Amino acid sequence: LRLISINSEDLKSFVLILLVIAQSSSNALGQEVVDILELPFEKHLFPEGIAIDPISERTFLNSLKHNKIVSIGFDGKNAVETVSSNEHGYLSGFGMTVKGDTLYALGNSLPKENNKSILLLLDIRSNQLIKSYTLDGPDFIYLNDIAIGTNGNVYITDSESANIYTLNRSIDTLEVFYSHEEIKHSNGIAISPDNTLLYLASYTSGLRILDISTKTLINLPNDHKGIDGLKFYDNSLIGIVNARRDSDENGVYQFVLNGQRSKITAERKIYRLRRKDDIPTTFAIHDNLLFFVEDSQIDNFNQDSNEIIDTTKLEPYRLVKLNLSGF
Repeated sequence: LRLISINSEDLKSFVLILLVIAQSSSNALGQEVVDILELPFEKHLFPEGIAIDPISERTFLNSLKHNKIVSIGFDGKNAVETVSSNEHGYLSGFGMTVKGDTLYALGNSLPKENNKSILLLLDIRSNQLIKSYTLDGPDFIYLNDIAIGTNGNVYITDSESANIYTLNRSIDTLEVFYSHEEIKHSNGIAISPDNTLLYLASYTSGLRILDISTKTLINLPNDHKGIDGLKFYDNSLIGIVNARRDSDENGVYQFVLNGQRSKITAERKIYRLRRKDDIPTTFAIHDNLLFFVEDSQIDNFNQDSNEIIDTTKLEPYRLVKLNLSGF
């Protein structure tokens, strides 16, 4: 008998893989929906970004159509307009996140012609603007999603190029951190807890892993595509898949990582969408709960003309809280 030494992270990954295999033959997805709130905001909000403030227990949503940010309590009460339309120069809302007392919110002008992008930093205690950064050059830039390390470093995807941006605090400007054709059209982005690895949801080559210190892609192209929002959670990645050719494959997924967090070892769907044509986008995680709007209804919004395609099809937005514990 030969004893094999295995560290705790590898053991956890192995158990997760066994769970994936066990659940693949079952219709049950295994995750508990804790709550579904019907949101009181206008039906033509078209939310894309979402962020959570755990201190005030509020959920922030932005608007593709109205260039604003709204918020609501975890209990579905006290809905307010945090940033009014075009306030602070805000644009059509994309990725958002909260770090400490600061809300980081990305925006882009619509339509795409003569595009401008913005990163807005807002003090969520005083609701005052801290700083805004704009990119308005000859090249087409579309800042899409954002990840912030525990060290405060900021990384942003550009879904219209092969660039990843960062906030260079020493010169107080946004600049290109990394560029490679294999990560072209990246959407969701996440960072490892030790700030060493970036995870990029690339349209062209799947889920890619970037070593931050060496600026090297450490995994091969793969078929983990169609991912919008992406977060690191408990030695795995959670992603919203909304762009698979077969809409039955869309939903919320978990991508299991190995002990070094450098390789994707398995995937499983943990939430099936209510309707095949639902389009959730990004999400936030707090206290083992995943918060996301089940259907952004962006398929009913013409981003080139900033017009609603069919007003009779608009519905109230539903905020889903999904329990992630028990993996």
